[in-house]
Amino acid sequence: MKNTQYFLFVKQRPDREGIKEEWILDTISNPSKTARQSDGRIRKWKYIEEAGKYLRVILLEDGETVHNAFFDRSHKEE
Repeated sequence: MKNTQYFLFVKQRPDREGIKEEWILDTISNPSKTARQSDGRIRKWKYIEEAGKYLRVILLEDGETVHNAFFDRSHKEE
């Protein structure tokens, strides 16, 4: 999995260390929702049954480099 230095730094935070790489990869390949930000980055969401929460993964413009991943407390499925 390609990632940014920022991602390597923030994934060490206590609120993110429980996020599994397999969840990130599954969210990238099978998102329930996808949106493009104004800066070109791509947001993808997926509900993670095991965690009982929605995971948001932010990718760079290339669509494969992970810049951020976190449980999105404010996301609601439409």
